[in-house]
Amino acid sequence: MVQRALAVVATGALAFSGVAVSAAAPLPSAAPSVTVAAAKKVPAVSIKKIGTKTVSGAAKATIKPSYSKAKNVKIKSALLKVVKGKKTIANKKKSVKLAAGTYKVTTTVKYQLKGKTSTVKKTQTLLVKKKAATKRSVKMNGKAKNCPAGYPVKGNRTGSEKEWKYHVKGQRFYDITKPEECFKTAADARKAGYRASKI
Repeated sequence: MVQRALAVVATGALAFSGVAVSAAAPLPSAAPSVTVAAAKKVPAVSIKKIGTKTVSGAAKATIKPSYSKAKNVKIKSALLKVVKGKKTIANKKKSVKLAAGTYKVTTTVKYQLKGKTSTVKKTQTLLVKKKAATKRSVKMNGKAKNCPAGYPVKGNRTGSEKEWKYHVKGQRFYDITKPEECFKTAADARKAGYRASKI
């Protein structure tokens, strides 16, 4: 009987002790997670985008390799290959002159970094556009007095076909002249064979 009572007391004490210990020892909390962004690796050499080129008339656009490089990079060579349709126009050139058209341009840059030689290559589509010609004159019927906006110089063929005169605003006969042609400038009229009116 005494032994049974002692056993019950001991069990209660253990249970009570366990609760106390459990309460006294809080569970470890999880450490906050820290995300570290990986540093973006800068390429040793980057080939730049070739923009659209514009030329006038029969002129040609000069194309050269365009790139940027990291501080300690040594450029060994930078060359172009140009293809139009299926035909190779130029290969392994430092610069190329191109007329209006659409081309495939491959830029190849060979460089050295920390004693190691590497090559970077990029192919791009290049458009060389022809600049629209500016209209310098407007043909008229010789019946109307007014020239279109932007073409204030009146070209008039009086008498003989050889008498080609131009009139500018402020001259005596400007307002009554019915032009056969109107020009942007007096210089344009002179290039077309007209001479300045004396009055």
